Amino acid sequence: MSQKKEAAIVGIYEYPSRKVEGKISPLQIKAACAAQALQDAGLDWSDVDGIYDAGEGSQMSGLSISEYFGINPSVINTTNVGGSSYEFHAAQAKRDIASGKVTVALLTYGSTPHSNAVAIGVGSRSGSGLDPVSNLESFSGMTLVANYAMAAGRHIYEHSNTREAMAEISVVTRHHAMRNPQAVKAMQDLGFLDIRETSIEDVLKSRMIADPLRLLDCCMISDGGGAVVIASSEVARNCRKKPIWILGTGEATKYPEYKSDITSSAAVESGPRAFGEAGISPREIDIAMIYDSFSITVLCLLEDLGFCKKGEGWEWVADGRLRYDRASDGPALNTDGGGLSSNHPGMRGIFLLIEATRQLRGESTSQVAGAGLAIAHGNGGMLGSRHSAGTIILGSD
Repeated sequence: MSQKKEAAIVGIYEYPSRKVEGKISPLQIKAACAAQALQDAGLDWSDVDGIYDAGEGSQMSGLSISEYFGINPSVINTTNVGGSSYEFHAAQAKRDIASGKVTVALLTYGSTPHSNAVAIGVGSRSGSGLDPVSNLESFSGMTLVANYAMAAGRHIYEHSNTREAMAEISVVTRHHAMRNPQAVKAMQDLGFLDIRETSIEDVLKSRMIADPLRLLDCCMISDGGGAVVIASSEVARNCRKKPIWILGTGEATKYPEYKSDITSSAAVESGPRAFGEAGISPREIDIAMIYDSFSITVLCLLEDLGFCKKGEGWEWVADGRLRYDRASDGPALNTDGGGLSSNHPGMRGIFLLIEATRQLRGESTSQVAGAGLAIAHGNGGMLGSRHSAGTIILGSD
């Protein structure tokens, strides 16, 4: 199957600080990242004709951010589906470019939950009005971390999953984080204790948060942001660095249903769509950037994306096979350190695209030799209940 190379990631930038202490706003973070990503691509603000924004920086985000950046885009997209928003944006930008509506798309993210002391995982997920969340869950005290703990407990019961398997994911991502100076600095700035590579025993002995999830099973809460520039093939081939092509995309959603499997995610739909469009299979992937809000998130998503069969993930991830220097076992997982050990400002999807691009350019701090294909998969919402799934397959020339 011939792959269509209609749109490519040509510019990336990740905001270096995970702790800004109110010195800079989310909108300022977005602008700083956008400027650097455009410079990375060798493009200018005037080249941008598509804005893709999840609304975390300001009200009326598509309008206000265009004014703040000083551009007049022909397409404004304000899709917000949680942590997978940026995978949705990448897919939608690809379609807009293919249709001729956009030539250069700009995706930006900025958030300061650490500086604002936002308790992302322990607060209620509903607003003040009546909605499916408040009507069915909030009255019982369901929080985000409790929801993921519920999914983890069910996975252990249903599939004989082990605590050691989930710990393996935390250990691998910390292994990669310790090679990433920005991730190490993040842990220092955020007050992590005993910053070093961890063991399965370390994870299993860390403080219980929501049974069976322990502290080292949970993502950090940081400030941060980033930007991604996506361009048409005509523009991409003349940019500063080699284009990283968007080969396949998939989007899906899932809601609570009677007798539904809470360990199965919408990735079972978005994954095959993306792989089918790209004309490849999971076994060909070199880099897997998988949304890691919690260790159980990764385990379920790896299964649902087809890297292994449902219920076999706990055996498949064992013995360090997901490390960057074991590419023959493949794929390497979250080589920047992930949300568990590098950054998680609330919606982490843009960082999956950024690190996947670094890998395919040969610029990662945990570089996989000869990496040619990567997947960036975002999960937005809550795994055990309503959530979105965005899958992007990337490849280099």
